[in-house]
Amino acid sequence: MSKKILHTAGTRGDANHGWLHSKHTFSFAGYHDPERVHFGALRVLNDDYVAPGRGFGTHPHDNMEIISIPLEGDLEHKDSMGNSTVIKQGDIQVMSAGTGVRHSEYNKNKDEAVKFLQIWVIPNKRNVQPRYDQITLNEQDRKNRLQQIVSPNADDEGVWIHQDAWFHMTKLDKDFTVNYPLKKKGNGVYVFVLKGEVTVDESKLAERDGLGLIENEEFEITAHTQDAEVLLMEVPMFIG
Repeated sequence: MSKKILHTAGTRGDANHGWLHSKHTFSFAGYHDPERVHFGALRVLNDDYVAPGRGFGTHPHDNMEIISIPLEGDLEHKDSMGNSTVIKQGDIQVMSAGTGVRHSEYNKNKDEAVKFLQIWVIPNKRNVQPRYDQITLNEQDRKNRLQQIVSPNADDEGVWIHQDAWFHMTKLDKDFTVNYPLKKKGNGVYVFVLKGEVTVDESKLAERDGLGLIENEEFEITAHTQDAEVLLMEVPMFIG
């Protein structure tokens, strides 16, 4: 019998700083809920809006796998490894902070907001050499199928991280169903609805709802609205 953890969109932490409006699925910064610190190795899921021309000044990270997924607009990134890049919708960015890295993130545009997800995954190796990667995916490859965007393997589709974790995205036509088979026994899957309404393992979810599934070897996702979009994050449930 599978276990489920439901986080509806309206129950997330809400931090509105004007230039930054961030919704926190898990405890972060000034938002702390002892029942929502993490889902296994998934530590942070922030849904961020950054005003035109604004952003995060240079700040440090260490021993964390940081994944950024732009949803709208252009996000400019600079870091202490010498990278200076712009990520936009369709891109996936990963940074293994390891022994320590400093970076900044800014909305490159002066006339439109940028919206992106920032996700932190607890690594299975500490103090690795910091690393940066960025790729552009063909979003048509997630139409009515699962497109892998993160894995533990450098040779697989998407970016790779220091953890036995797999992320997928899908965009579904109304009434279309896809099946998700677990990649590694003992892992859990956190499902986050980016757009529309879906049913996941018989649980109905709306936009920005999240559902954690534990002890599921596989499950189905069915769209109830056109172009429903879903992010799936499979992660180890036990972290050392």
